[in-house]
Amino acid sequence: MEPVGAPLARGFAAPAQAAAPAPPVVERAPLPDKPVELRRSPVERPVPLARPGRAEEFVEGDHVVYPTHGVGKVERIAVEDIAGHRLELIHITFEENRMTLRVPVAKARSAGLRKLATRKTFDEALAVLKGRARIKRTMWSRRAQEYEAKINSGDPMAIAEVVRDLHRNAGQPDQSFSERQIYEAAMDRLAAELAALDQTDKPTAATKLADYLKTL
Repeated sequence: MEPVGAPLARGFAAPAQAAAPAPPVVERAPLPDKPVELRRSPVERPVPLARPGRAEEFVEGDHVVYPTHGVGKVERIAVEDIAGHRLELIHITFEENRMTLRVPVAKARSAGLRKLATRKTFDEALAVLKGRARIKRTMWSRRAQEYEAKINSGDPMAIAEVVRDLHRNAGQPDQSFSERQIYEAAMDRLAAELAALDQTDKPTAATKLADYLKTL
């Protein structure tokens, strides 16, 4: 699990120390014919507040999806000073993990933060479950990495592919512990987003998904 505030730390380094001033040059310059406008140096210029193209995309109280943590809720959006930079941060709470994540608004898109899928998109993800399982003939360790990457992508279509491929062995005695963990993680992600869409709790959404899989 990524520590609180980790995405914030990756994009912003502490300002570099200023270079030592050059020794004064004893040389007289000719006086200018016109008055010279004094300008502030770039170092003294205040750092502007970085904003994305659509900051209004995320609203307090809305459910959002962060790739590596799943569905969370926007607690607040506030401007804070971090390492000398004024940043507009989205505070996202994940109640199940008792965690709060801070994501800069300017980096929200590149970090993969998104709003909930539309009903149409989620229905398309459910349609993926009806497809035929596609099991590659490779070592399980490699397939497990691919499944985990799909889950952490936050894409409901990719997550549905994991459920589709592993569902046939779900609950079977020959299912390995790691396979069961990955399957349950994928189901949990789908159930969490379905619950937010239906405005219900996750156990109810999980039961709805399980009943749907039984009909396939």
